[in-house]
Amino acid sequence: MGAGRDHPAGVALLPLPVSRPQGAGRERAFSWRPALLTATLLVLSTTAAAQTESPGQTLKRVEQDLQSDKALQRQLDRQSQTLQKELDELRDRLVGLADQERAQEDELAHLEESLTALETQERNQAEKLEGERQQIAALLAALQRVARIPPEAALARPDGPVDTLRSALLLRDTVPALRARADALAQALTRLAETRETLQAQRTRTYAARLTLIDRQKEIGQFVARREELSRQTEEERQQVAQRTARLTGQAADLRQLMDRIEAERRAAAAMAAKREAERLEAERRDAERRLAEQKAAEQRAAEQKLAEQRAADQRARAETETARAAPSAPAGERLPVGGRVTVRYGEADRYGATSRGVTIQARAGSTVVSPQAGTIVFAGPFRGYGQILIVEHSHGYHSLIAGFGRIDTAVGRRVATGEPIGLMPADGSPDLYFELRRHGQPINPQRGFGAPEGKGQG
Repeated sequence: MGAGRDHPAGVALLPLPVSRPQGAGRERAFSWRPALLTATLLVLSTTAAAQTESPGQTLKRVEQDLQSDKALQRQLDRQSQTLQKELDELRDRLVGLADQERAQEDELAHLEESLTALETQERNQAEKLEGERQQIAALLAALQRVARIPPEAALARPDGPVDTLRSALLLRDTVPALRARADALAQALTRLAETRETLQAQRTRTYAARLTLIDRQKEIGQFVARREELSRQTEEERQQVAQRTARLTGQAADLRQLMDRIEAERRAAAAMAAKREAERLEAERRDAERRLAEQKAAEQRAAEQKLAEQRAADQRARAETETARAAPSAPAGERLPVGGRVTVRYGEADRYGATSRGVTIQARAGSTVVSPQAGTIVFAGPFRGYGQILIVEHSHGYHSLIAGFGRIDTAVGRRVATGEPIGLMPADGSPDLYFELRRHGQPINPQRGFGAPEGKGQG
């Protein structure tokens, strides 16, 4: 990801497909489908029945279907409120799980650092003990060779008595020193055993922390899948009911027009004798309606012009008030999208030598990425050579651009809360996440938060 490049905003892509989990609220959310199936069968039977029924009977049946759809729509609205409540609870739960995962990642990183230090200490102690053991072994071998020489042979050696005495004194002084070094070696071996025991316990704790982190990530994945399921249910069901209602409304309008035409022909045949008088009266009525319509149109235009002038005055007053007021404070609770070490800061040179307009964070593989602030997803998916990216629109003119995902768990148009999971980092290696924060199109330092003053950006 080139940190110093310009990134587009507001490009709408289709949301990524997400598998549907088996949720506890699924049966409740689809409890209206038998009624919808019955209503659909009634629509299909309308065409066949219309061939044998009169237009009035068909119209009555279609209007009854419309009333049934209205009742179904009210029921769907009530269920939508229940689904929205469950969706809000899921969002809060996801925020809490993401915070727990961040804390567990930090604990695991600390354990791994301690484990590395203990392994280094154990290796150094072992190397030192090995050198000491070799020296003591060489001394013991020399003493054993001397001890095997008989006294007669020692007296018969060509060395003088002084040399023999000197060798004996040296041998007498070597034995206590050798015993002291052997004792020190035994103590060092004891410390090495303790270090290895501590190392084994640390490895056990690290392994347990890794398992806990994996379980937490699996739990977050299940909640994310459930959130996507609930978010789609309401929209899909509303579209189905709306499409069917539109078809029934069009059919009812066509039937009403047909009945009106038949009734008009019947009245024309019955009133043929008074046709001329009716035409004169109709002409007068139309002329009066035209004049009345023109008068109403003139009054409406005047009212609209007055309303537009009032709105313009209100807008100018609000603009003046906003100009005089200090810059709006940013919402509280901003955070970095993922935990990890910041490797490239705002304004520093990135790995391509360009000035970075955001920050690059080295995260743990498979870590959860969260929304740094509440907002609306305006772009989600791959873009050119930048891989998977997300653009989140916040209040007060802020936009967040986040790149480096392994998987995106949200879609365009979705509202997200502060700290809500929106995706995962790649599952291998030490992946980097790029985070850029803009206000009114100009990049600002993400580490200073959403309250940073406006700037003209870098480059």
